[in-house]
Amino acid sequence: MSEIANNKVVSVHYTGTLPENGETFDSSEGRDPLTFLVGHKNMIPGFERELMGAKVGDKVEFTLSAEDAYGEYNPEAIQEVPSDMFGDITPEVGMILESDMGPFRVTIVNDGLITVDFNHALAGKSLTFNVEVVDVKDASDDELSHGHAHGPGGHHH
Repeated sequence: MSEIANNKVVSVHYTGTLPENGETFDSSEGRDPLTFLVGHKNMIPGFERELMGAKVGDKVEFTLSAEDAYGEYNPEAIQEVPSDMFGDITPEVGMILESDMGPFRVTIVNDGLITVDFNHALAGKSLTFNVEVVDVKDASDDELSHGHAHGPGGHHH
């Protein structure tokens, strides 16, 4: 049986929950397993580290600190922008929009002034993952040269 190591293509089913309240923020339930190439920074850092050495059929549970997950919360990533920058879009609290600088979330809507947050929605949070290893195989030369797995569905995060 091969085990998870660098340059393996790994397929997992996973459920991610917030340890403080048990709320599920992401899960592969009902979808294809998540497939990724290990060791190429395709996943948050702690996720791969915690799965090293696991084999097909293993179930692994671990909790990552924010720095091993989506990073610490950065107060400087919050900005106020005039609402006319949104063009035809009417900004609403909770809306997630793409920009040249990456995705951001609308957090406060005042007349003419919108507060936006460029932090990842999960920045600053510890995250708990329950992971079941579905498949482990050697990456092809093609996958290694591109630095990511070419799995079915190809979910890129």
